Amino acid sequence: MTPRRGMIDPDDLAAFHAAVADTRPLSAHGRVQHPRRPPPPRPLQHLADEQAALQESLHGAIGLQDRLEGGDEPSYLRHGLSASVLRDLRRSRWVVQDEIDLHGCNRDDARQLLGAFLAEALQHGRRCVRVVHGKGLRSPQKTSILRQLVRGWLARRDEVLAYCQARPHDGGEGALIVLLRAAKKDKR
Repeated sequence: MTPRRGMIDPDDLAAFHAAVADTRPLSAHGRVQHPRRPPPPRPLQHLADEQAALQESLHGAIGLQDRLEGGDEPSYLRHGLSASVLRDLRRSRWVVQDEIDLHGCNRDDARQLLGAFLAEALQHGRRCVRVVHGKGLRSPQKTSILRQLVRGWLARRDEVLAYCQARPHDGGEGALIVLLRAAKKDKR
């Protein structure tokens, strides 16, 4: 008779018991007991610093400079220039002389159009321009791909001295105000 699945054949069980009949369990003496792993260390000072920073941001006093400058908006200042250049740009002390709207462009078209626009602005002596990249409200996940790309492109251009986020009436987070270097004079 064949045993059913999951059942042990009585002959096999008897053979097993015969094979292990003169064995004894091992004593606990001589066995290595591994200690439990200690919990991972907790960076207490880091946690305290994080908590203090949170408290400061929620309940700390906001100084006049913080109110004037903001801080969350994107900005760029070429190395070696005074911080007053960016401050003046943020405070609209430069008149916007031209603008380009990149809404609806793919990344390749936007890069090409932006490069041509900056070259033309420089050629015509325009120093302050607005670049509208949009807020990305119609983009997947509501993130503006052009916003990030345009910032990087501008920061790598030699003619760009500084940029900052536009004021709300000039496009807010959907636009940048860009300060360009002065056009080089031809020596003839």
